[in-house]
Amino acid sequence: MKYVVLVSHGKFAPGLHNALTMLAGEGREDILSTSLENGMSSTVYADNVRKCISKITEEDEILLFGDLVGGSPLTTAANVIAEQGLMERTVMIGGMNLPLVLSAVLTKDTMDTGELVEMLLQEAREELKQFQISNEEAEDEI
Repeated sequence: MKYVVLVSHGKFAPGLHNALTMLAGEGREDILSTSLENGMSSTVYADNVRKCISKITEEDEILLFGDLVGGSPLTTAANVIAEQGLMERTVMIGGMNLPLVLSAVLTKDTMDTGELVEMLLQEAREELKQFQISNEEAEDEI
């Protein structure tokens, strides 16, 4: 199985996980999340990551998404994954957002992981846009 694992500072990863269940379906066992809370020690957070990924086996793959490249949640999760012997089957992406992770969840089982990551990164770049309403459009709506 390919697992999508979300890690972040604060409540971002659990909140994103919640949004994913609204959009991709309740009860999905392939989406896991944990977060580094304010004041939490790195030891406690690492233990939380261990618990989070405890059902993942060496036959599974991990798509690990973190809020920041190089941030403590992502680097600590990577260390835990490495100590569990799962790093060879893990792809890490920093800078997660809802469109990126939703696409990962919905398409991860339809393509090779390398192709998936390439598609996800390209799609994420294309999805980031400025949203602007012109004054004319706003006046037309009144």
